[in-house]
Amino acid sequence: MAPVAASAQGRLEARYEASLAGIQVGKGSWVIDISDDQFSASASGGSTGLLKAVAGGSGTSAAQGRMVNGQFAPVNYTATLTTDKKSETIRIQLTGGSVKESSIEPEPEPTPERIPVTEAQRHGVVDPMTGSLVRVPGTADPVGPEACKSNAAIFDGRMRYDLRLDYKRLETVSAKGYQGPVVVCAIAFRPIAGYVPDRPAIKYLIAQRNMEVWLAPIAGTRVLVPYKVLVPTPVGMAALEATQFVSTATVRTTAKTQ
Repeated sequence: MAPVAASAQGRLEARYEASLAGIQVGKGSWVIDISDDQFSASASGGSTGLLKAVAGGSGTSAAQGRMVNGQFAPVNYTATLTTDKKSETIRIQLTGGSVKESSIEPEPEPTPERIPVTEAQRHGVVDPMTGSLVRVPGTADPVGPEACKSNAAIFDGRMRYDLRLDYKRLETVSAKGYQGPVVVCAIAFRPIAGYVPDRPAIKYLIAQRNMEVWLAPIAGTRVLVPYKVLVPTPVGMAALEATQFVSTATVRTTAKTQ
């Protein structure tokens, strides 16, 4: 046996709180594992406080895939949302950046006003979980303006949309497990298909120019993930912010045969 080959990888264990107009409405957790050849991410969360009493709900989501030339190549995505009224599960299988198969259970009632997603629009996409992972190329510090040059083409099982990031500024944050810089990017939302054009929520998101995502690094990688997300709403600022952001760099060793 020859000496082993070492490769870096990183793991993140994070916890988040969601608030609306300064009032806590939810909590969640996120675990991400990244290595040279594969990645996985899983999240769970639920409503809390007054929102739970009025409209309780919880959800989980998970994505797995491969790393190809340093880029994310998702293979599977699953998301389940459960409320007092219903439970829904979305499954997506991808290969080579294209949707191989997708389903929603139970199958939703058809909506004639919804713009259909064409076959062509199911190519060159990632799932929502993978779309939130930003890998910064190069060798410079990844926490910088380059991170905000990311544009994600996302298919969530129902809707096809683009998220474009633009650099705004650098900030310094402090939470359990991480004290340091984050890069703040503006978010622009552009729906492509699978949505109802007249819905107020869609119109509102299209018009928004003040949405932000604060990206923090996963140790041992060149990947940044959301530390905080801010979305203005008619009733106050909606925010998702990390209260714990613990990332560790580890080394995986692989024996080589001569």
